[in-house]
Amino acid sequence: MSRDFPRRRDGRSVLALRSRVSRILGSILVLAALAGAPVPVEAKGGRSSPGTLLDSQPLGNAPSGAAAYRVLYRSIGLQGEPIAVSGAIIVPAGPAPAGGRPVVAWAHPTTGVVDKCAPSLARVLYRSIQGLSDLLERGYIVAATDYPGLGTPGVHPYLVGISEGRAVLDSVRAARQLVGSGGASNAFAVWGHSQGGHAALFTGLLARPYAPDLSLVGVAAAAPATELATLMMADLDTSGGKNLTAMTLWSWSQVYGAPMTKVVTPDAVPVINQLANDCIETIFDVLEHRGPSKALDRSFLTVDNLAQREPWRSLLARNTPGTLPPRIPIFLAQGSDDTLVLPRVTLDYRTKLCRAGSRVEFDLVPGVGHLSIAKDAAPAAIDWIADRFAGQAAPSNCGAD
Repeated sequence: MSRDFPRRRDGRSVLALRSRVSRILGSILVLAALAGAPVPVEAKGGRSSPGTLLDSQPLGNAPSGAAAYRVLYRSIGLQGEPIAVSGAIIVPAGPAPAGGRPVVAWAHPTTGVVDKCAPSLARVLYRSIQGLSDLLERGYIVAATDYPGLGTPGVHPYLVGISEGRAVLDSVRAARQLVGSGGASNAFAVWGHSQGGHAALFTGLLARPYAPDLSLVGVAAAAPATELATLMMADLDTSGGKNLTAMTLWSWSQVYGAPMTKVVTPDAVPVINQLANDCIETIFDVLEHRGPSKALDRSFLTVDNLAQREPWRSLLARNTPGTLPPRIPIFLAQGSDDTLVLPRVTLDYRTKLCRAGSRVEFDLVPGVGHLSIAKDAAPAAIDWIADRFAGQAAPSNCGAD
């Protein structure tokens, strides 16, 4: 089934957002230049602090009983520089309860690696946030980052954990400003799928050192990308796996300067460049969009194992999530029929978490693949999140195999 990715987004919306971003980025860069250096993370107040809301505009067709906004907010780039990140924030109607509404940060799965691929510009935005209606009915604010480089200038640092985690945390900070000082509490949970599961785990790792002003109550992830080297090499026999490996190589060659041409065949380079400029509105697209990937077979790599070749070895290790602090409860969902994020890899990660002392609720869903695991797991994940906001003791089925 063919997909015409760029046509799915309103070109005028993309251009308008780019124009806003350019103006705002110009202001940020002037401020940074006057100061002589990027504003440090620990800066308090001031419009250049990470998470500062830079701009907002209403989004149409919001879910019933809610208001939605496309936002730009401040975050920090890979070199410590100030950047603008876009996203969407959806707020339930009505007055906030005493203490403010809890926030659920949604971390989206793969949508692409260039700025036109921002979920906040997609027609399927609301449908792509798994469990959105349930979250809003429970009174939660939903903050859905696009991640850096999606909806804003520059290359998206795909599967770069520190970039994703900062963007998620700063989206929660921005949500608190959007709805007013009394509208949102500092308590939040993060819920993500696939790449978004990877982002959710890095959010857990970064929460206390990067955003001590926020209170993370739990991390929920469906089919998260964990052991990147294992997943990438195991997935090369599938169309989706080849696409995602190619996108990673292209992105990292741009953001890290890693030499892609030293690990892929010359014939594969234009195919990968074409893949890098396609957008994905659902994970179905990466699994089934076969046009440019037809020219990619397993031999498009010139090395047997990326994890054995520098700098890829170090980069894969750097962006593979480690175990989270045991104080953070974790919900993991995995489909038994997933051929993209293999069940054994998620099970291995769960074992590591349990051994590190984490309280892990693990849900292996029989007969479910990568496409639908977040949708199928959303009711259980949201119930689990609600219990964390309610202060209930986190369950764990570690050792219950």
